[in-house]
Amino acid sequence: MEDTKISMNPTSVLPIVEKYKNRRGSLISILEEIQSQYGYLPGDALQVVAEKTGRSLVDIYGVATFYKAFRLKPRGKHLVSVCLGTACHVRGGPSIAQEFESQLKVRRTGETTPDKEFTLETVMCLGACALGPIVVADGHYFPNVMTHQVSRIIDRSREGLDKVEVQKDKRIFPVEVACPRCN
Repeated sequence: MEDTKISMNPTSVLPIVEKYKNRRGSLISILEEIQSQYGYLPGDALQVVAEKTGRSLVDIYGVATFYKAFRLKPRGKHLVSVCLGTACHVRGGPSIAQEFESQLKVRRTGETTPDKEFTLETVMCLGACALGPIVVADGHYFPNVMTHQVSRIIDRSREGLDKVEVQKDKRIFPVEVACPRCN
């Protein structure tokens, strides 16, 4: 699959590295800021961080791959997370994930559609076990999902879930979250 990425100017990373230069334990802050700028961690940016901080590229990749919040590949316009925690798993979470894979035409979770429209991921818990299986699409929770609802979730994501009147839609319940992963 072709890797389309946002154009990365290595010099744009220099002010970020300089900002955290003398701070102990600054690598995570540097990576967070780079990811917020590009939506992921471009390899060129990590090379600049290695050169300017004196850390090995292996160590930087080690941190970037250890924390699930960091991405080394661009994410799609829409993020769909299917819960596979115990409660969701026993209520059919794996079949929901397979249905998303099939309809989005991705080989497995963690991938982005070729048109960069959707990224599909699985998570181990979304904190709403009583309402499983749960799917979160672009920050909107869909409880008690069944396979026949998958196409509608995809369509609604394409249309724009933010246009939905949350108070009137029975499938969405309000959750206040401040998360850089799901916006």
